[in-house]
Amino acid sequence: MGGWRCRLKKTRQRNDGERRSSGDLFYILYFILCFLLVSACANIGSPDGGPYDERPPRVLASSPANQAVKSDKKKISILFDEYIKIENASEKVVVSPPQVEAPNIRAVGKTVRIDLFDSLQPNTTYTVDFSDAIVDNNEGNPMGNYTYSFSTGDAIDTMEVSGYVLNAEDLEPIKGILVGLYAVNDDGHVPDSLFRTKAFERVSRTNGSGHFVIKGVARDRRYRAFALQDVDGNFQFSQKSEVVAFDTNYFETSCGPDIRLDTIWADSVHYDSIMPVHYTHFYPDNIVLRAFKEAGQDRHLLKTQREVPEQITAFFTAPSDSLPRIQGLNFEGDGGFIVEASPGRDTVTYWIPDTMLAYNDTLSMVLTYLDTDTLHQLVWKSDTLDFVPKTSREKQLKELAKKTEEWEKEQKKKRKKNPMLPPEENPHLTTWLTIECKPGGSLDPNQVPVFTFSEPIAPIDTSAVHFKLKVDSLWQEAPFRFEPIEGDPRRYRLFAEWDLDQQYAFEIDSAAVRGRLGHTNKPFKQDFRIPKEESYGALFIQCMANDSNIVVQLINGSDKPVRTEPANAQGRADFYYLKPGDYYLRCFIDRNGDGIWTTGEFDSATAPEETFYFPKPLTVKAQWEIDQQWDIRGIETQKQKPEKLTKQKADKKKDPRQRNKEREAAMERESKKRAQKNNSQ
Repeated sequence: MGGWRCRLKKTRQRNDGERRSSGDLFYILYFILCFLLVSACANIGSPDGGPYDERPPRVLASSPANQAVKSDKKKISILFDEYIKIENASEKVVVSPPQVEAPNIRAVGKTVRIDLFDSLQPNTTYTVDFSDAIVDNNEGNPMGNYTYSFSTGDAIDTMEVSGYVLNAEDLEPIKGILVGLYAVNDDGHVPDSLFRTKAFERVSRTNGSGHFVIKGVARDRRYRAFALQDVDGNFQFSQKSEVVAFDTNYFETSCGPDIRLDTIWADSVHYDSIMPVHYTHFYPDNIVLRAFKEAGQDRHLLKTQREVPEQITAFFTAPSDSLPRIQGLNFEGDGGFIVEASPGRDTVTYWIPDTMLAYNDTLSMVLTYLDTDTLHQLVWKSDTLDFVPKTSREKQLKELAKKTEEWEKEQKKKRKKNPMLPPEENPHLTTWLTIECKPGGSLDPNQVPVFTFSEPIAPIDTSAVHFKLKVDSLWQEAPFRFEPIEGDPRRYRLFAEWDLDQQYAFEIDSAAVRGRLGHTNKPFKQDFRIPKEESYGALFIQCMANDSNIVVQLINGSDKPVRTEPANAQGRADFYYLKPGDYYLRCFIDRNGDGIWTTGEFDSATAPEETFYFPKPLTVKAQWEIDQQWDIRGIETQKQKPEKLTKQKADKKKDPRQRNKEREAAMERESKKRAQKNNSQ
């Protein structure tokens, strides 16, 4: 019995010891885990658990290996040393050659996985250009420009070409447009048909500055460059609505050693030193493609509307040389409609002078117009349409009755206070023809006022129109011409000899103008004042170029022309009577001499007319004359447009945040505060 008890006591002691040791081990492991978690959290977040992570992600391995040859793998994995993510993958990541079926590119933990679905081409270098899209998952530190590549052949192409894509008309950088290459034949020729029938051989995409870099290009080979805003995703120029650019010249790839100077910053404000860095410079690096949309865009009926009973408007997607035709279904012929069309006839308004016809709730007609068919040819097309006004005649009458009732109540209140008031005419019973003048008031001597009437008008009785000049304190008749604008039934121009520092008045007698819808005008007067000569400055531009037919434009801060002057045979354009302020300069080479900028055409290899900007504003002051020489090709095209006029801003550069330096500075400030506090105590 005693032996049994002894053995039981020893067993209990052994079990208690095991429980204590396992418990101690649990607590040890628990504290270690807590310490690791706190350390990890401190390292990510600070303040103040230690320094911030400012190190960008690094590639540890990839399968297949980067720049592998004889590879036939369509599934690619790239392993990094930390968790990563891909920002704006659809915008920044570009696979070349272009893939008809979009690849699947995604971040999974510490790995980037790429699945290619198109068949791999033989003896071809493939590149996956991530740009700066890869960042670490916690702090967002950018990896920098990274490109993965492999080849299905025995060698890999490592050359690069770069440049810019700008809008041809105003040199605005174009972001996100595709830029591609086609190899030149041995005879130095690239069939233009390739751009319509075959995807690019190499491809890239522009950033916010319009800049592109095409990688994986063969060495010592000749190419032509094209740009395409690919609407249908086939990497071919297949629609007129697509923005395109091309260069008729070819280039040959090359590279060489070069040195650039990199600035080493002490902090976000002060630099430490400038260090020379040796690198390989790839050529060409200055390709400039001027992108444009061709004239003669596909034309379709966009929409129609009838806001009020007396007016119908049709909107088209593109201009036309011919007006639509109308055939009434519940009225005869064309209804006697009066046509008002925009300059390109892409907006056409039909005014209905017959009030009986206008007050019909529904007007049914056949509208025949030029439309683009599936072969991109303009053909006549007919649509049967019903037009119902948004504001019906019945609704107009109800609104009139409501306004009349309110007016009558107001009249009763007035007469109750003052029974001797003379009777007044209800203003709501008469609709007047209104007149608007632009510009009015202060007028420059070279401006022509335009008068717009609220509806189409009949010919004006000029004996009821007066133009006067103020001499001393008296008004005297002055010569003028008041002429309709051709093709516009609602607008007139006023031509006169405008003298400096003078006042003028233009008057139209009551009922002198009769609208085609039956309304007449109230008496109308518009005053004009011409400032003194001392209020103006002048600008004389001398274009230094061998080109003829240069058209110079003064541009405001919104990149809109305010004055246009053709330069003379010597390249000089004079701008008089300029109000003080800042002006910018733009010019274009008017090849066809029509005075307006003309776009290009791909099939005929017609480039858009060249545009140039003066790189800085010119400040015009009163009583000052500025003579400015301008070498229109003296600055690289992509650097010409002033930054203040450029709407498409450059992408914000991704740099690791200098948070540890900020942290150290904050800690130093806090230490000084504590020291001062201790000293004061």
